[in-house]
Amino acid sequence: MIAKISHGSSLYGVLAYNQIKVDELHADVLFGNRIIEPPGDTPYTIEHISRSFVDYLTANRKTEKPILHISLNPDPKDCVTEEQFIKLAEQYMQRMGFGDQPYIVYRHNDIGREHLHIVSVRVDETGRAISDSYEHERSMKVCRELEQQFDLTPATQKEWKEGLPLSPVDYEGGNLKGQLAGVIRPIAREWRFQSLGEYRAVLSLYGITVDEVKGEYGGREYHGLSYSATDKDGNKVGKPFKSSVFGKEAGIAALEKRMLSANAWVKNHKDIATDTAARIASAMQTAGRDRALFERELMRQGIGVVFRTNDAGRIYGATFIDHADKTVFNGSRLGKEFSANVFNDLFAGQDGIHPPQQSAEVERPAQQQGHTGASQWNGNGHDTEYHPDHKDSTTQNVADAFSLFAPVQGGASGDQPAPQQRKKKKRRRYGRQQ
Repeated sequence: MIAKISHGSSLYGVLAYNQIKVDELHADVLFGNRIIEPPGDTPYTIEHISRSFVDYLTANRKTEKPILHISLNPDPKDCVTEEQFIKLAEQYMQRMGFGDQPYIVYRHNDIGREHLHIVSVRVDETGRAISDSYEHERSMKVCRELEQQFDLTPATQKEWKEGLPLSPVDYEGGNLKGQLAGVIRPIAREWRFQSLGEYRAVLSLYGITVDEVKGEYGGREYHGLSYSATDKDGNKVGKPFKSSVFGKEAGIAALEKRMLSANAWVKNHKDIATDTAARIASAMQTAGRDRALFERELMRQGIGVVFRTNDAGRIYGATFIDHADKTVFNGSRLGKEFSANVFNDLFAGQDGIHPPQQSAEVERPAQQQGHTGASQWNGNGHDTEYHPDHKDSTTQNVADAFSLFAPVQGGASGDQPAPQQRKKKKRRRYGRQQ
């Protein structure tokens, strides 16, 4: 298990990031510790959660970055139950010295594996900072202890050094070439794909697309690749980059060799394809005709899916991405029961998908993709998709809470529950809130 700890100054930023995932059905709230309970059976909201932190922030004396955002990431091969996740979070926070702090725990499943995000504060009720001395070393030690306690796959020294799995490209985050290189090189070098389409599918999870470039220059034919960043809808943004700027491994010749090697590997490891197909079939059986539930069930089992649709909304391609084994499968390669036509019939009428009888005449595919995407947390406690100008009237009220001198309306001095009404380790499970 790998833990990543981030310190920040914006409570709204980290709560908004996690709430977006809840709203998209890519996360749920597992439980809260010393968090004021919402009335009745109403779900947690950003505004409500913030009330449990505001007294700590107003008491803060001089800590510049009092917000704590932790990501706990078991190995994709580990099947961790909800109860185990709850105990993992409690034990980790207790051993790191935050057991008596208010914190909220979210379970995410948006990058082909389940993991936790924990939001808390680094100052106690008196405003004094909680020590972060040797934080990384202590975190590694705690993770190793929890791996043994819960029989989890131990993280290797290489995994600790490299950190968390790849992060999606943030076009506005600067150094676009460097961000692209940080994703393209390891995928080209380590993942197994048998076609350019399968390679493009896994890149799309990280906000990247690749195009073939063919032509003639100076009497000589050329065949190369260009890479571009994409927005959340799969549209290209920014200038494209020639594959040569990312090294030979990102070029067409090296990728063709990689495809041949992957084809041979898959033939010699048929159990991988069989196991992946079985997990997909299980998700199909559980979800029925509910596409969103199908994608969530797949992600719980470490599998991402990319559906390609044409202008009429018909699914003409389905690609499955096994994150644990870093292997990509076109649906039809796994069997006819996993072909695009099957999923188009199954999910007809959802998210603009045409019923088969209405879309059969449409042949021209459009550049549209729907997929279970990668996490958008950039590691600094900020949501790369969140823009302050998009706040509605509810979130505008919440935003005032995060000035150290402006508690939220209805705090300890208002008509809402006072801090003494916090309940320690009260667990409320709502499933995925809508």
